[in-house]
Amino acid sequence: MAIEITMPKMGLSMVTGTVVKWLKNEGEAISKGESVLEVMTDKLTNTVEAPGDGILLKIVAREEEELEVGGLLGFIGAAGESIAYTGKQATDAAAPIQPPVVTGGRTKASPLARKIAAEAGLAIHTLSGTGPAGRIVRVDVEKAIAARQAKEQQAAPLPQIAALPAVNQAEGRYTAIPYTGMRKAIGDNMIRSRDTAVKVDYHGRADVSELLALRQTINASLEEKLTVTDMLVKIVAIALRKMPAVNVALSGDQIKMYHDVHVGVAVAIPNGLIVPVVRNADNKAVSQISREIKDLSQRAKENRLSPNEFQGGTFTISNLGAYRSVEFFTPIINQPEAAILGVGRTVDTPVAVNGEVIIRPLMGLSLVCDHRVLDGAPAAEFLALLINLIENPFSALI
Repeated sequence: MAIEITMPKMGLSMVTGTVVKWLKNEGEAISKGESVLEVMTDKLTNTVEAPGDGILLKIVAREEEELEVGGLLGFIGAAGESIAYTGKQATDAAAPIQPPVVTGGRTKASPLARKIAAEAGLAIHTLSGTGPAGRIVRVDVEKAIAARQAKEQQAAPLPQIAALPAVNQAEGRYTAIPYTGMRKAIGDNMIRSRDTAVKVDYHGRADVSELLALRQTINASLEEKLTVTDMLVKIVAIALRKMPAVNVALSGDQIKMYHDVHVGVAVAIPNGLIVPVVRNADNKAVSQISREIKDLSQRAKENRLSPNEFQGGTFTISNLGAYRSVEFFTPIINQPEAAILGVGRTVDTPVAVNGEVIIRPLMGLSLVCDHRVLDGAPAAEFLALLINLIENPFSALI
Protein backbone atom coordinates (compact mmCIF):
# COMPACT_ATOMS: atom_id res chain seq x y z
CA MET A 1 0.00 0.00 0.00
CA ALA A 2 1.29 3.43 -0.94
CA ILE A 3 2.63 5.62 1.88
CA GLU A 4 1.73 9.30 2.04
CA ILE A 5 4.43 11.94 2.44
CA THR A 6 2.84 14.75 4.45
CA MET A 7 3.91 18.20 5.62
CA PRO A 8 5.57 17.63 9.03
CA LYS A 9 5.14 19.96 11.98
CA MET A 10 8.58 21.52 12.49
CA GLY A 11 8.09 23.39 15.74
CA LEU A 12 5.20 24.44 17.94
CA SER A 13 4.42 27.64 16.02
CA MET A 14 4.41 26.10 12.53
CA VAL A 15 1.06 26.29 10.74
CA THR A 16 2.04 26.04 7.08
CA GLY A 17 5.12 25.11 5.07
CA THR A 18 6.20 25.87 1.52
CA VAL A 19 7.78 23.34 -0.81
CA VAL A 20 11.19 24.70 -1.84
CA LYS A 21 12.71 21.89 -3.88
CA TRP A 22 12.15 18.20 -4.53
CA LEU A 23 15.39 16.25 -4.12
CA LYS A 24 13.98 13.16 -5.83
CA ASN A 25 12.10 12.70 -9.10
CA GLU A 26 9.03 10.59 -9.72
CA GLY A 27 10.06 7.00 -10.36
CA GLU A 28 13.24 7.14 -8.24
CA ALA A 29 13.89 4.60 -5.49
CA ILE A 30 13.92 5.98 -1.95
CA SER A 31 15.05 4.53 1.36
CA LYS A 32 13.35 5.24 4.68
CA GLY A 33 14.92 8.27 6.35
CA GLU A 34 16.41 9.60 3.10
CA SER A 35 15.84 13.28 2.33
CA VAL A 36 13.10 13.66 -0.27
CA LEU A 37 12.39 17.40 -0.46
CA GLU A 38 13.12 20.75 1.16
CA VAL A 39 10.39 22.65 2.98
CA MET A 40 10.53 26.24 4.22
CA THR A 41 8.80 27.37 7.40
CA ASP A 42 8.76 30.84 8.91
CA LYS A 43 11.99 29.89 10.70
CA LEU A 44 14.19 27.81 8.44
CA THR A 45 14.46 25.56 5.43
CA ASN A 46 14.49 21.89 6.45
CA THR A 47 14.45 18.58 4.64
CA VAL A 48 11.58 16.08 4.80
CA GLU A 49 12.61 12.45 5.16
CA ALA A 50 10.98 9.48 3.46
CA PRO A 51 8.55 7.70 5.83
CA GLY A 52 9.34 4.34 4.21
CA ASP A 53 11.16 2.43 1.48
CA GLY A 54 9.90 2.35 -2.10
CA ILE A 55 9.50 4.37 -5.29
CA LEU A 56 8.46 8.02 -5.40
CA LEU A 57 5.18 7.31 -7.19
CA LYS A 58 3.74 10.81 -7.36
CA ILE A 59 4.71 14.37 -6.51
CA VAL A 60 1.50 16.08 -5.43
CA ALA A 61 2.72 19.40 -4.01
CA ARG A 62 4.81 21.31 -6.51
CA GLU A 63 7.66 23.71 -5.75
CA GLU A 64 6.58 27.02 -4.17
CA GLU A 65 3.26 25.47 -3.12
CA GLU A 66 2.17 26.22 0.44
CA LEU A 67 0.48 23.54 2.52
CA GLU A 68 -0.87 23.30 6.04
CA VAL A 69 0.76 20.90 8.50
CA GLY A 70 -0.39 17.42 7.52
CA GLY A 71 -0.98 18.42 3.91
CA LEU A 72 -0.20 15.84 1.24
CA LEU A 73 3.17 16.18 -0.47
CA GLY A 74 3.41 12.95 -2.42
CA PHE A 75 3.30 9.15 -2.39
CA ILE A 76 5.86 6.38 -1.91
CA GLY A 77 5.07 2.77 -2.83
CA ALA A 78 5.95 -0.22 -4.95
CA ALA A 79 6.76 0.24 -8.64
CA GLY A 80 3.55 0.34 -10.69
CA GLU A 81 1.34 0.54 -7.60
CA SER A 82 -1.95 2.41 -8.03
CA ILE A 83 -2.74 5.33 -5.74
CA ALA A 84 -6.05 5.69 -3.93
CA TYR A 85 -6.37 9.43 -3.69
CA THR A 86 -9.59 11.37 -3.18
CA GLY A 87 -8.16 14.89 -2.92
CA LYS A 88 -6.03 16.53 -5.61
CA GLN A 89 -5.93 13.97 -8.45
CA ALA A 90 -2.87 11.73 -8.76
CA THR A 91 -3.03 12.26 -12.54
CA ASP A 92 -2.75 15.40 -14.58
CA ALA A 93 -6.55 15.66 -14.82
CA ALA A 94 -8.10 18.77 -13.39
CA ALA A 95 -9.26 18.50 -9.76
CA PRO A 96 -12.98 18.89 -9.11
CA ILE A 97 -13.94 22.45 -8.27
CA GLN A 98 -15.68 22.90 -4.95
CA PRO A 99 -17.47 25.98 -3.68
CA PRO A 100 -15.42 28.09 -1.29
CA VAL A 101 -15.77 27.09 2.34
CA VAL A 102 -16.69 29.89 4.73
CA THR A 103 -15.91 29.41 8.42
CA GLY A 104 -17.09 32.01 10.88
CA GLY A 105 -17.66 34.55 8.12
CA ARG A 106 -14.17 34.02 6.67
CA THR A 107 -13.49 32.21 3.42
CA LYS A 108 -11.17 29.25 3.92
CA ALA A 109 -7.98 29.90 1.93
CA SER A 110 -4.24 29.45 2.37
CA PRO A 111 -2.17 32.53 3.35
CA LEU A 112 -0.29 32.34 0.04
CA ALA A 113 -3.56 32.21 -1.92
CA ARG A 114 -4.84 35.29 -0.06
CA LYS A 115 -1.61 37.17 -0.76
CA ILE A 116 -1.63 36.42 -4.50
CA ALA A 117 -5.34 37.26 -4.75
CA ALA A 118 -4.85 40.57 -2.94
CA GLU A 119 -1.94 41.53 -5.19
CA ALA A 120 -4.03 40.72 -8.27
CA GLY A 121 -7.07 42.61 -6.99
CA LEU A 122 -9.25 39.48 -6.76
CA ALA A 123 -11.88 39.07 -4.04
CA ILE A 124 -10.99 35.77 -2.38
CA HIS A 125 -14.63 34.92 -1.56
CA THR A 126 -15.53 34.89 -5.26
CA LEU A 127 -13.14 32.05 -6.06
CA SER A 128 -13.69 28.29 -5.97
CA GLY A 129 -11.32 25.99 -4.12
CA THR A 130 -9.80 22.66 -5.08
CA GLY A 131 -7.88 22.15 -1.85
CA PRO A 132 -8.93 19.94 1.07
CA ALA A 133 -12.57 20.58 2.02
CA GLY A 134 -12.86 23.22 -0.68
CA ARG A 135 -9.98 25.34 0.64
CA ILE A 136 -8.75 27.92 -1.85
CA VAL A 137 -5.07 27.34 -2.68
CA ARG A 138 -2.51 29.05 -4.88
CA VAL A 139 -3.42 27.16 -8.07
CA ASP A 140 -7.05 28.30 -7.76
CA VAL A 141 -6.02 31.94 -7.64
CA GLU A 142 -3.58 31.54 -10.52
CA LYS A 143 -6.30 29.93 -12.67
CA ALA A 144 -8.66 32.81 -11.88
CA ILE A 145 -5.98 35.34 -12.82
CA ALA A 146 -5.28 33.51 -16.10
CA ALA A 147 -8.99 33.37 -16.92
CA ARG A 148 -9.36 37.08 -16.27
CA GLN A 149 -6.37 37.89 -18.46
CA ALA A 150 -7.71 35.72 -21.30
CA LYS A 151 -11.07 37.47 -21.08
CA GLU A 152 -9.44 40.88 -21.13
CA GLN A 153 -7.35 39.96 -24.18
CA GLN A 154 -10.43 38.81 -26.09
CA ALA A 155 -12.21 42.06 -25.35
CA ALA A 156 -9.22 44.29 -26.06
CA PRO A 157 -8.87 46.01 -29.48
CA LEU A 158 -6.01 45.05 -31.76
CA PRO A 159 -2.78 46.67 -30.60
CA GLN A 160 -1.54 49.69 -32.50
CA ILE A 161 2.09 50.10 -33.47
CA ALA A 162 3.59 52.69 -31.21
CA ALA A 163 6.98 53.85 -30.05
CA LEU A 164 8.44 51.88 -27.17
CA PRO A 165 8.63 53.78 -23.87
CA ALA A 166 12.03 55.20 -22.99
CA VAL A 167 14.12 53.16 -20.59
CA ASN A 168 14.56 54.74 -17.16
CA GLN A 169 18.24 55.56 -17.43
CA ALA A 170 18.35 57.02 -13.92
CA GLU A 171 17.85 53.64 -12.28
CA GLY A 172 20.84 52.12 -14.00
CA ARG A 173 21.67 48.44 -14.37
CA TYR A 174 20.83 45.95 -11.65
CA THR A 175 20.28 42.27 -10.90
CA ALA A 176 16.84 41.38 -9.52
CA ILE A 177 16.95 38.86 -6.65
CA PRO A 178 13.57 37.35 -5.68
CA TYR A 179 12.46 38.38 -2.20
CA THR A 180 11.42 34.86 -1.20
CA GLY A 181 12.48 31.96 0.97
CA MET A 182 14.40 32.57 4.17
CA ARG A 183 15.08 36.21 3.33
CA LYS A 184 11.33 36.94 3.21
CA ALA A 185 10.66 34.81 6.30
CA ILE A 186 13.24 36.83 8.23
CA GLY A 187 11.72 40.07 6.97
CA ASP A 188 8.22 39.01 7.99
CA ASN A 189 9.44 38.03 11.47
CA MET A 190 11.23 41.36 11.88
CA ILE A 191 8.09 43.29 10.93
CA ARG A 192 6.04 41.18 13.33
CA SER A 193 8.48 41.89 16.16
CA ARG A 194 8.60 45.60 15.37
CA ASP A 195 4.82 45.88 15.28
CA THR A 196 4.30 43.81 18.44
CA ALA A 197 6.86 44.76 21.08
CA VAL A 198 7.21 48.23 22.60
CA LYS A 199 10.99 48.43 22.41
CA VAL A 200 13.28 50.61 24.51
CA ASP A 201 17.09 50.64 24.04
CA TYR A 202 19.68 50.88 26.80
CA HIS A 203 23.34 51.41 25.88
CA GLY A 204 26.47 51.09 27.97
CA ARG A 205 30.16 50.14 27.90
CA ALA A 206 31.99 47.43 29.80
CA ASP A 207 35.70 47.29 30.53
CA VAL A 208 36.77 43.88 29.22
CA SER A 209 40.35 43.94 30.51
CA GLU A 210 39.75 41.15 33.02
CA LEU A 211 37.57 39.17 30.61
CA LEU A 212 40.22 39.17 27.87
CA ALA A 213 42.98 38.33 30.36
CA LEU A 214 40.96 35.42 31.75
CA ARG A 215 40.22 34.16 28.22
CA GLN A 216 43.91 34.21 27.39
CA THR A 217 44.74 32.24 30.53
CA ILE A 218 42.05 29.61 29.91
CA ASN A 219 42.90 29.25 26.20
CA ALA A 220 46.54 28.56 27.02
CA SER A 221 45.49 25.10 28.23
CA LEU A 222 42.69 24.38 25.72
CA GLU A 223 42.90 22.86 22.27
CA GLU A 224 39.58 24.38 21.19
CA LYS A 225 39.80 28.04 22.13
CA LEU A 226 37.05 29.99 23.86
CA THR A 227 35.55 32.96 22.08
CA VAL A 228 34.25 36.13 23.69
CA THR A 229 30.75 35.06 22.66
CA ASP A 230 31.15 31.78 24.56
CA MET A 231 32.02 33.70 27.71
CA LEU A 232 29.21 36.21 27.21
CA VAL A 233 26.62 33.44 26.89
CA LYS A 234 27.67 32.11 30.30
CA ILE A 235 27.72 35.58 31.85
CA VAL A 236 24.27 36.44 30.45
CA ALA A 237 22.92 33.11 31.74
CA ILE A 238 24.24 33.83 35.25
CA ALA A 239 22.73 37.34 35.10
CA LEU A 240 19.34 35.91 34.07
CA ARG A 241 19.49 33.45 36.95
CA LYS A 242 20.18 36.34 39.32
CA MET A 243 17.38 38.45 37.78
CA PRO A 244 14.62 36.04 36.68
CA ALA A 245 12.30 38.99 36.02
CA VAL A 246 14.21 39.47 32.72
CA ASN A 247 13.94 35.80 31.75
CA VAL A 248 10.33 36.24 30.67
CA ALA A 249 7.99 36.34 27.69
CA LEU A 250 4.54 37.85 27.13
CA SER A 251 2.08 35.23 25.90
CA GLY A 252 -1.48 36.48 25.44
CA ASP A 253 -2.68 37.70 28.83
CA GLN A 254 0.15 35.94 30.72
CA ILE A 255 3.74 36.85 31.51
CA LYS A 256 5.73 33.63 31.49
CA MET A 257 8.65 33.70 33.92
CA TYR A 258 10.86 30.85 32.76
CA HIS A 259 12.51 28.53 35.29
CA ASP A 260 15.18 27.50 32.79
CA VAL A 261 17.72 29.74 31.09
CA HIS A 262 18.01 29.05 27.34
CA VAL A 263 20.28 31.55 25.56
CA GLY A 264 19.99 32.00 21.81
CA VAL A 265 23.02 33.07 19.77
CA ALA A 266 22.40 34.84 16.45
CA VAL A 267 24.39 33.19 13.65
CA ALA A 268 24.82 34.62 10.15
CA ILE A 269 24.29 32.03 7.41
CA PRO A 270 24.42 32.39 3.61
CA ASN A 271 20.68 32.97 3.25
CA GLY A 272 20.15 35.15 6.29
CA LEU A 273 20.15 34.67 10.06
CA ILE A 274 19.23 31.94 12.52
CA VAL A 275 19.36 31.72 16.32
CA PRO A 276 20.49 28.33 17.70
CA VAL A 277 19.78 27.90 21.41
CA VAL A 278 22.15 26.83 24.21
CA ARG A 279 19.82 25.23 26.72
CA ASN A 280 20.32 25.54 30.49
CA ALA A 281 23.38 27.67 29.83
CA ASP A 282 23.52 28.77 33.48
CA ASN A 283 24.26 25.17 34.53
CA LYS A 284 26.98 24.46 31.96
CA ALA A 285 30.69 25.11 32.04
CA VAL A 286 31.86 27.71 29.56
CA SER A 287 33.93 25.04 27.78
CA GLN A 288 30.78 22.99 27.18
CA ILE A 289 28.94 26.10 25.99
CA SER A 290 31.80 26.76 23.59
CA ARG A 291 31.57 23.26 22.10
CA GLU A 292 27.81 23.53 21.69
CA ILE A 293 27.98 26.93 20.00
CA LYS A 294 30.61 25.73 17.53
CA ASP A 295 28.57 22.64 16.71
CA LEU A 296 25.25 24.50 16.41
CA SER A 297 26.80 27.28 14.30
CA GLN A 298 28.41 24.83 11.89
CA ARG A 299 25.25 22.81 11.43
CA ALA A 300 23.21 26.01 11.05
CA LYS A 301 25.41 27.06 8.14
CA GLU A 302 24.90 23.60 6.61
CA ASN A 303 21.12 23.79 7.15
CA ARG A 304 21.22 20.72 9.42
CA LEU A 305 19.54 22.04 12.57
CA SER A 306 16.39 20.42 13.89
CA PRO A 307 13.53 22.78 14.93
CA ASN A 308 14.05 22.19 18.67
CA GLU A 309 17.63 23.49 18.30
CA PHE A 310 16.57 26.99 17.23
CA GLN A 311 13.30 27.36 19.14
CA GLY A 312 12.46 27.82 22.79
CA GLY A 313 15.06 30.44 23.69
CA THR A 314 14.39 32.78 26.62
CA PHE A 315 16.99 35.47 25.77
CA THR A 316 19.15 36.19 22.72
CA ILE A 317 22.65 37.57 22.11
CA SER A 318 23.65 39.17 18.81
CA ASN A 319 27.41 39.84 18.65
CA LEU A 320 28.71 42.07 15.83
CA GLY A 321 31.95 42.90 17.62
CA ALA A 322 34.10 40.77 15.33
CA TYR A 323 33.29 43.03 12.37
CA ARG A 324 35.11 45.92 14.09
CA SER A 325 32.67 48.44 12.64
CA VAL A 326 29.71 48.73 15.02
CA GLU A 327 29.90 49.92 18.60
CA PHE A 328 26.18 50.24 19.38
CA PHE A 329 23.13 49.00 17.49
CA THR A 330 19.49 48.11 18.06
CA PRO A 331 18.84 44.40 17.43
CA ILE A 332 15.27 43.23 16.88
CA ILE A 333 13.80 41.26 19.78
CA ASN A 334 13.43 37.57 18.98
CA GLN A 335 9.72 37.10 19.73
CA PRO A 336 8.25 36.08 22.10
CA GLU A 337 11.31 36.82 24.26
CA ALA A 338 11.29 40.07 26.22
CA ALA A 339 14.88 41.21 25.61
CA ILE A 340 17.97 40.87 23.44
CA LEU A 341 21.59 41.94 23.96
CA GLY A 342 23.50 43.52 21.09
CA VAL A 343 27.30 43.34 21.47
CA GLY A 344 29.41 45.83 19.55
CA ARG A 345 33.11 46.21 18.94
CA THR A 346 35.70 46.68 21.67
CA VAL A 347 37.54 49.99 21.45
CA ASP A 348 40.67 51.10 23.33
CA THR A 349 39.38 54.18 25.13
CA PRO A 350 40.94 56.71 27.53
CA VAL A 351 39.21 56.50 30.92
CA ALA A 352 39.80 58.15 34.29
CA VAL A 353 40.95 55.71 37.00
CA ASN A 354 41.94 57.04 40.43
CA GLY A 355 42.56 60.48 39.01
CA GLU A 356 44.68 59.24 36.11
CA VAL A 357 43.80 58.81 32.43
CA ILE A 358 44.59 55.32 31.16
CA ILE A 359 43.62 53.29 28.11
CA ARG A 360 41.11 50.47 28.64
CA PRO A 361 39.31 48.15 26.15
CA LEU A 362 35.63 49.08 26.34
CA MET A 363 32.93 46.91 24.78
CA GLY A 364 29.71 48.47 23.48
CA LEU A 365 26.53 46.88 24.83
CA SER A 366 22.97 47.49 23.64
CA LEU A 367 20.13 46.00 25.66
CA VAL A 368 16.76 46.12 23.90
CA CYS A 369 13.70 45.36 26.05
CA ASP A 370 9.98 44.99 25.51
CA HIS A 371 8.59 47.76 27.70
CA ARG A 372 5.28 45.93 28.02
CA VAL A 373 6.90 43.54 30.50
CA LEU A 374 10.22 45.20 31.44
CA ASP A 375 10.28 48.73 32.83
CA GLY A 376 13.25 51.08 32.69
CA ALA A 377 14.49 50.47 36.23
CA PRO A 378 14.84 46.66 36.06
CA ALA A 379 16.26 46.93 32.54
CA ALA A 380 18.92 49.39 33.71
CA GLU A 381 19.60 47.18 36.74
CA PHE A 382 20.07 44.15 34.49
CA LEU A 383 22.47 46.02 32.21
CA ALA A 384 24.43 47.17 35.30
CA LEU A 385 24.60 43.54 36.48
CA LEU A 386 25.88 42.43 33.07
CA ILE A 387 28.55 45.13 33.05
CA ASN A 388 29.66 44.15 36.58
CA LEU A 389 29.90 40.43 35.65
CA ILE A 390 31.82 41.23 32.45
CA GLU A 391 34.26 43.45 34.34
CA ASN A 392 34.61 40.86 37.13
CA PRO A 393 34.23 37.57 35.20
CA PHE A 394 35.78 35.15 37.70
CA SER A 395 32.59 34.84 39.75
CA ALA A 396 30.55 33.93 36.66
CA LEU A 397 33.02 31.78 34.73
CA ILE A 398 35.13 29.98 37.28
